[in-house]
Amino acid sequence: MATKKDETASFVLRFTQKIYQNEHGEAQIQWRGNMRHVQSGEEKNFSKFDEVVQFIQHTLTDLTVQATEHNSPEEQKGILSKSFDLWKRMAIETPKIVLDSIKDPKKQAQHIQEQIQDQIQERLHQVGDAFKQNLEDVRDKLEVDEWRSSTKSDYKNIMKMLEQMSQEIQSLNEKVEKLSKEK
Repeated sequence: MATKKDETASFVLRFTQKIYQNEHGEAQIQWRGNMRHVQSGEEKNFSKFDEVVQFIQHTLTDLTVQATEHNSPEEQKGILSKSFDLWKRMAIETPKIVLDSIKDPKKQAQHIQEQIQDQIQERLHQVGDAFKQNLEDVRDKLEVDEWRSSTKSDYKNIMKMLEQMSQEIQSLNEKVEKLSKEK
């Protein structure tokens, strides 16, 4: 069996709302968006959520195939099957999350912030008290108290922060693994 290999895949979704009047003078709304795989920089525009799911699923399937290329065909098939089961569950849950985000973006941002803080708190507990200051730094970076429309500069700053956080989390994971091996 192949050695364990962790892969990270991050995606950024950006939605744009267009409100217009049709030929009968009735108000219409159209949502469009852009998605980007952070690690490769590959981007795609979309107007249907199914296109988002297909893009992410295709990218993750490629990563899974690459990560399992040294496994037997039976092992590859089993791993891909488990991956597709995950996607079936996500296909059911993700549209609800997106709709909730569109309806109340501040609430969803706070919810995501809470989830991130919970994950960070769990890691810090595993690593020890020496990293508690990092939690405070991350909390300061993720404040959502001042709500306003996002600009391209905001998106760039968020991407930079996400990349930094990804690196910090990877570093923390490595330290946790090292501490686990020492015990």
